[in-house]
Amino acid sequence: MKLLVTGGTGFLGSHLVPRLVAAGHSVRLIGRTKPAGPAFEKVEYVRGDLKDRDSVRRALEGMEAVYHLAGLVSFQPKDARRMYELHVDCTRELLRDVRESSVQRVILASTSGTIAVSKEEILGTEEDDYPLTVVGRWPYYLSKIYEEKLALEYCRQHAIPLVVLNPSLLMGPGDERLSSTWTVMKYLQGEIPSMPGGGLSFVDARDAADAFVNALTRGQVYGRHLMGVNLSLADFYKRLERLTGVPAPRLRLPSQVNVLGSKLLERVAKWRGTEPKLDPQEVEIGEHYFYLDASKAERELGFQARDIHETLSDTVQYLYTRMAPGHEPGTRGRLAELREGT
Repeated sequence: MKLLVTGGTGFLGSHLVPRLVAAGHSVRLIGRTKPAGPAFEKVEYVRGDLKDRDSVRRALEGMEAVYHLAGLVSFQPKDARRMYELHVDCTRELLRDVRESSVQRVILASTSGTIAVSKEEILGTEEDDYPLTVVGRWPYYLSKIYEEKLALEYCRQHAIPLVVLNPSLLMGPGDERLSSTWTVMKYLQGEIPSMPGGGLSFVDARDAADAFVNALTRGQVYGRHLMGVNLSLADFYKRLERLTGVPAPRLRLPSQVNVLGSKLLERVAKWRGTEPKLDPQEVEIGEHYFYLDASKAERELGFQARDIHETLSDTVQYLYTRMAPGHEPGTRGRLAELREGT
């Protein structure tokens, strides 16, 4: 098929695009910067911005399906408007142009955070309503909810086949912009002062990419598909400790104290003219549960999560390559031993 991919140079796109090319598809990317590297040698490139409808229309010419991956992940309040413009305004205009094109299918990359977020330790499913009361203070998840609702309503109204995929926090190698693996990088650099009380779900970007490839011909049209594996944050950091030798946070505080402490540290950092190591919003998110049931994605899209140990070790190994020489925690040898089973 002839496929247009937005956000194709991001973390997920860097794994998805080579798989699409290997499967024999003709892939076109739209973006402000031409991608480099062997993974993009057989890809057609259209220079443009999703805000520029002329560029989008040129990119859509002759396309049979669209992967809409473009997005911005930020927990900084100052980025709220940018995220709304990209996730909502640009998606609306893209779908309007899709309606006038030859596109027969749209695959939207959403997030598990539009469904599976709770103050309680429960599993989220695709039947759950949007957790607006929980994520209302978090611009990223709120903008993704608006994007998802808009896409589902518009595509149903205009009979555009749409499949929504909801991967949880992406892990694995290749996150050049640290859009998802920042929490592991902060851990490696000793910037997690106390143990968060919540739980997360994460998915290997390579496993998510496999499911996205399958979504071309599989998956519930106008349905959502959760993907990920669940771990308490305590278990998550203890696994990283065993893997790297970097001590997990020993300090445990009540949820409210963690959040209040982060706000105090933010004020101190601003007074000193520095950036806080952790944003209060990041800390607050860490006090919630993102547990999900991935059985629908397994059934509909053939999603399979690889071993947790492999995902975390590959994530850490990649992040070591991003650190300045001499600033690694000094555990590369130990990591290699663990991966070889010694």
